[in-house]
Amino acid sequence: MAELLIDPLYRGPDDSANGGYACGRIASLAGGPVEITLRRPPPLGVPLRVDEGRVTDGEALVAEFEPAEVELDLPPPPAWEQAVEAQRPDVGSPFPHCFVCGVRRAPDEGLHIHAGPLGAGPLVAAPWVPRPDTAAREFVWCALDCPGAYACGVTSRGTLLLGRLAARVLRVPEPGERCVVAGWQLGAEGRKLEAGTALWSAGELLGYARATWIEPRT
Repeated sequence: MAELLIDPLYRGPDDSANGGYACGRIASLAGGPVEITLRRPPPLGVPLRVDEGRVTDGEALVAEFEPAEVELDLPPPPAWEQAVEAQRPDVGSPFPHCFVCGVRRAPDEGLHIHAGPLGAGPLVAAPWVPRPDTAAREFVWCALDCPGAYACGVTSRGTLLLGRLAARVLRVPEPGERCVVAGWQLGAEGRKLEAGTALWSAGELLGYARATWIEPRT
């Protein structure tokens, strides 16, 4: 059994954790490649119990996880200049303080990954330069999170919530290393949308992920 406490700094919505960060922390505690299914928004600032494939807040089930490998056909990595040109801060986001993509984070707080369309193709892309405080494995999971929502058209849908995420981290980038992240939609069924994401540095693959996003009922 382990305990997980998520600092409010790492929020997505104002009252719950960023999904990628929560999943990255759970994966670290699990000690191997896993797929995490979020059953409810991970709460902030309260001790969560991580034990036998379950994350709980008292009696409430927060997430489940199980061993999994990620299989994806990856696109060619976008160039740094292409990613810089593609990025689009989402000023209309319902989550402006999201640790990954929020537009109301200070320059030295959050990841500031603002994925936007890469030309007329199916990819979205953005640059990311890790700071010393974000050069860790859980932040690679973060970088592989929100771009998938933008690949699934979150700006036109209004809101998408992370339901499931499985990632493989090959290397954690160094502080100051110029990285590029891309996302693409894999399919859709009703309110569920599937996305792939990948992270590179100078063409070197650093990690990739497969996610399920949920469009809330209106």
